[in-house]
Amino acid sequence: PTLPPLVSACQLRLSTLPPPSHCLAETKPAPLQPPLLAVSRAMSTSSGRTLDRDDDLPVYLARPGTTDQIPRQKYGGMFCNVEGAFESKTIDFDALSVGRRGAKTNRSSTGKTEKLQDQGNSSPAASNTGKDRPLDSLSENNPGVEIKTASGKEVLQNLDDSKSDRLLIKGGRIVNDDQSFYADLYMEDGIIKQIGDNLIVPGGIKTIEANGKMVIPGGIDVHTHLQMPYKGMTTVDDFFQGTKAAIAGGTTMILDHVIPEPGCSLINSYEQWREWGDAGVCCDYSLHVDITQWNDRVKQEVQTLIKEKGINSFLVYMAYKDSYQMSNSELYEVFSYLGDLGAIAQVHAENGEIIAQEQTRMLEVLSITGPEGHVLSRPEELEAEAVFRAITIASQVNCPLYVTKVMSKSAADIISQAKKKGNVVFGEPVTASLGTDGTHYWSKNWAKAAAFVTSPPLSPDPTTPDYLTSLLASGDLQVSGSAHCTFSTAQKAIGKDNFTVIPEGTNGIEERMSVVWDKAVATGKMDENQFVAVTSTNAAKMFNLYPRKGRIAVGSDADLVIWDPDTVRTVSAKTHNSAAEYNIFEGTELRGAPSVVICQGKIVLEDGTLHVNRGSGTFLPCNPFPDYVYKRIKARRQLAELHAVPRGMYDGPVFEVSSTPKGGTPAGSARGSPTRQTPPVRNLHHSGFSLTAGTQQDDTPRPSGRRIVVPPGGRSNITSLS
Repeated sequence: PTLPPLVSACQLRLSTLPPPSHCLAETKPAPLQPPLLAVSRAMSTSSGRTLDRDDDLPVYLARPGTTDQIPRQKYGGMFCNVEGAFESKTIDFDALSVGRRGAKTNRSSTGKTEKLQDQGNSSPAASNTGKDRPLDSLSENNPGVEIKTASGKEVLQNLDDSKSDRLLIKGGRIVNDDQSFYADLYMEDGIIKQIGDNLIVPGGIKTIEANGKMVIPGGIDVHTHLQMPYKGMTTVDDFFQGTKAAIAGGTTMILDHVIPEPGCSLINSYEQWREWGDAGVCCDYSLHVDITQWNDRVKQEVQTLIKEKGINSFLVYMAYKDSYQMSNSELYEVFSYLGDLGAIAQVHAENGEIIAQEQTRMLEVLSITGPEGHVLSRPEELEAEAVFRAITIASQVNCPLYVTKVMSKSAADIISQAKKKGNVVFGEPVTASLGTDGTHYWSKNWAKAAAFVTSPPLSPDPTTPDYLTSLLASGDLQVSGSAHCTFSTAQKAIGKDNFTVIPEGTNGIEERMSVVWDKAVATGKMDENQFVAVTSTNAAKMFNLYPRKGRIAVGSDADLVIWDPDTVRTVSAKTHNSAAEYNIFEGTELRGAPSVVICQGKIVLEDGTLHVNRGSGTFLPCNPFPDYVYKRIKARRQLAELHAVPRGMYDGPVFEVSSTPKGGTPAGSARGSPTRQTPPVRNLHHSGFSLTAGTQQDDTPRPSGRRIVVPPGGRSNITSLS
């Protein structure tokens, strides 16, 4: 018969080759058949359907002679003597037919998954796929994620080296910030090596059957305070416990804040945080550095941190009077200096002057000492005023501004309006402001109320979380952090008689991604791509970590999460991974959670079980001038360059101004303007006016005062005071 032009002679020859000699005992001779019929039957056997002559052939068979991937032949070639080399090579013809689009077929229809779903139908291929550990109970409508481990001689290829784990995710829906698509994903040595269909991968790999679930980049938490010292205490979550909780929630990288005490060296504090972090983290991390004072020594240290230590963001405070607070002139200098060096200026925005006055009034006048005094002394107008002031100052020096912990509607509105005007400003709502409100400050339980104390405080308006979520979904707010800073109840109790000394901080590192999914995606305000953007990609771009982080692409780090949008869990301090005694989201039901978390190419979460190692994380330096931020800054600088107006020298008369005491009357000048003479100064204490009828001047000194006696009824004619 006449053969289609798409089938090459090479393919026909391979299809009619006899099996190797060692396979003859297991193979029955087949009757002779035309070559095209052999190809058609082979294709129908592997795909589970019968192809007609008019059906389109797969892409990789239709383009012979190219570099496109071609499936391995079962007989012949270098793979004929390798045990298990022919397994798990199922070809998905439905998905790869030429010119066809639509839903993918279930890639797990063969192998171990088929055996789990139908115990009566087993196959030799299914029996050799190794052990698997289903994470969720499988069903026809919602199959769970499965992890299969290679068995037999293939295990030797991994050599039990934890640093060279090889993982293959099959049948997942890859979700980036800009697109979603179905593909398989192969990673090795912590790096994504291949993305596509029917990947050619080495033997001895661990396979994860995603069964159509979302595969997203690992989350990036841009705001944490782990192992933070405070008044001789330390937060209960150190770098190990905190990053462990982060991984449990789908976060695979954090950015922690270095907070030097006033008078301490920024570099020394940075080195201390690096020592703590390197010894404890179980995921990758970077650092921000807070500037708690401003002088020439600090300026030099900031430059060193940017150029040599991998720090590109610095936080300044507009609150905490007499400790961390900076004046407007200092803010101007800091923003100008950071803008020239390509760093990002972060700001804690509250009016510290007014807060100090209000705290005094609450304690001394109103005798309010409980946690409710914290929010009463910090109304949201003070946050909004400081945000507006910070944006104004940063705009004057053309410095990008990052507002941390956006907690109120009014502050978020100011950021939104500034962005619409063209200002380069970013807003960061946190888990607490997106997931709960400040009504808990009036709880009768002091310990519960104190657990919510943070600055800026949570808004008492219960509609605030929904409002901030809407702005996050619309892009007016760009990233989500947790501001995770946990103290025990005993540590909070140092402020039992004075709310101003209650250690500030709430939990949220583990709940962050689920809160965003539940409040934004599950309610229809945000799609899955925007979810990836606000929980990972935007942060990676902002701090110059993209595309190593925040994206699923060849060459990116293998920090991945298989996300299950249908999981519903109830938050509880009894089950969370933080060391905190109280969870501010206690009893909240959240939709969406990670099924599998892969960090640095290793499975660190499966079936709700964590497999983490202390100190396994790596510090990642952040370079200055991130394009995501500074492209607009550079363009604005070119357009907004200031130039003097060329004009001739003025050679006219110049008024001479003599220095006079403050409040004095300036003396007249001998040289005045030819067009405007200075009028004489009249002394109103000496007047020549007189009530006498005559015009004769009286040179006698006038008395300083005279009492006028007027008879009852008054005088009809007064002509003299004498």
